[in-house]
Amino acid sequence: MFITARELAGEPGIRHAFFTREGGASRGIYASLNGGLGSSDDPAAIVENRARMARHLEVEPAKLVSLYQVHSADVEVVTGPWTGERPKADAMVTTAPHVALGISTADCGPILFADSEARVIGGAHAGWKGAFTGIVGATVTAMEKLGARRERITAVLGPTISARAYEVGPEFIERFKAENRTYSRFFTPSERAAHAMFDLPAFIGLKAQEAGIGRFVDLGLCTYGDEQRFFSYRRATHRSEPDYGRLISAIALV
Repeated sequence: MFITARELAGEPGIRHAFFTREGGASRGIYASLNGGLGSSDDPAAIVENRARMARHLEVEPAKLVSLYQVHSADVEVVTGPWTGERPKADAMVTTAPHVALGISTADCGPILFADSEARVIGGAHAGWKGAFTGIVGATVTAMEKLGARRERITAVLGPTISARAYEVGPEFIERFKAENRTYSRFFTPSERAAHAMFDLPAFIGLKAQEAGIGRFVDLGLCTYGDEQRFFSYRRATHRSEPDYGRLISAIALV
């Protein structure tokens, strides 16, 4: 049902989980632990799935909070459950106990952050656009404003599409190279002319290094290649499926 990272599991006062697609109430293409509030799954099943996640994290179901993710570099400070609509942003930070920050993904990179000494945690959704425009550094800066120190932060990248499954076109490649010629190292030729395979996890790792994070860990899990455990937007697209489930990666202070 979930995967943990020993680097976060060893931090005092913190619970976390990279939930898989297993162990839920959803059916069909959403089977079975779909946590995506934006999916077209049965709403009752989503509520039940998220309640199961919350119980594992030792928080009330209403305190497993998520964002309306828009592939931005925007960060929200969480003090408790949202009182209205979910904010449009792609990362959250908090010092509030018993509130779980839930990041929704289905190929993009879920990153969980913690400075256990300062008792500051964060979660970020890092697709290519968010990583490119600075979501990793913005999350670290927001954590610092709450008392964290970047050199003490541990950040773990959960299940993410790997380079062997992420083919991109020439405009994508040129956008990266125009920003920084050294970014060419994140691309390897694909079978199609002018296309390439993009290493999103490695690019996120670079952004973590540039942000001065003390310890960054990539779990090395590919969403596209492991259908039994993970949802994948790209896999669903290749199969012409009408929708796809969302994985939840979450962290809480307890």
